[in-house]
Amino acid sequence: MSKAKKPDQVVFNEATQRYDASLKPFATNVGAPSIQVSDTSSWKDRNVHKANKQIQAKYVELKAAYDQMVEELEYNTLVYNARYNFEPIVGETYHLYRDTHDAPFLSILTPDSNNFDYIGSFQLTSELLWKKVAH
Repeated sequence: MSKAKKPDQVVFNEATQRYDASLKPFATNVGAPSIQVSDTSSWKDRNVHKANKQIQAKYVELKAAYDQMVEELEYNTLVYNARYNFEPIVGETYHLYRDTHDAPFLSILTPDSNNFDYIGSFQLTSELLWKKVAH
C-alpha cells in the first residue's frame, strides 16, 4: 500500500493520522519567522571566567584555613610534648623554651627574665588547645 506524500508545508502526524500544526510549540507555516540559534559563546566565556574566579577564591580561603589548622596542630603537639612539672591553668600564658639538650620545656618565666632558647608564648584555651600568643 503506497502512501501519498504530503507537501512540506503541511503538518501531518503519521502516528495519529491527524493534522496537528496547532499543537506544535513552534511555528509551522511558511510565513512564520525562522528559528535562529543565538550565539552564546561570549556569555559562556564570561560566566566561566566568573565561576572560575569564585572557585579559585574559595580554594584560597579554604587553603588558608587549612594551613592555619595545621600550624595550630603543630604548636599544640609541640607544647603537649614539652616537659613541664605543673598543671597549666586555662587562660594563663606560658612560655616555651629549648634546654641545653634541645628538648622543649614549658615555663611561667618570661623570655626577658632568663637566657633560655625562646620558642614562643602560648595560652591554654577553654577547649584545652594551646594557642600561640604574642609576647
